[in-house]
Amino acid sequence: MSTTDVTTQAFFGFMGVSSALVFANLGAAYGTAKSGVGISSMGVIKPELIMKSIIPVVMAGVLGIYGLIVAVILVQKINDNDYSFYDGYKHLASGLCCGLSSLAAGMAIGIVGDAGVRANAQQDKIFVGMILILIFAEALGLYGLIIALILSQ
Repeated sequence: MSTTDVTTQAFFGFMGVSSALVFANLGAAYGTAKSGVGISSMGVIKPELIMKSIIPVVMAGVLGIYGLIVAVILVQKINDNDYSFYDGYKHLASGLCCGLSSLAAGMAIGIVGDAGVRANAQQDKIFVGMILILIFAEALGLYGLIIALILSQ
């Protein structure tokens, strides 16, 4: 096998690595920023709820960890000896599954977190509902992580 072939195959694997990390971090950043805006706005009204309202930011940050996990697993499997096109495509799909699922989850967490913490400042009973919605939004990223781990094998 020539060096050009291995380079081409490895390109797809490394694109999977970068896709997992970049898209997951984009989702985490968006979720953190959007929720942070809601927390800041809510903190003016009820500053005692700020620590209770930090949950969406933590959940968004976990999405970046999903991307890091997949990126580390994938980069360890890329080599220049017996890396096939099949492996490259599989690792690209793995990175995209994790990264894009985490991006979608981050967008959902950011929107729900922003609206949820503002609503929680006005009505305490909304907190449990907000947490449940955040859990289901986080599950989207978890589904992508699970499939990415299966594809990386």
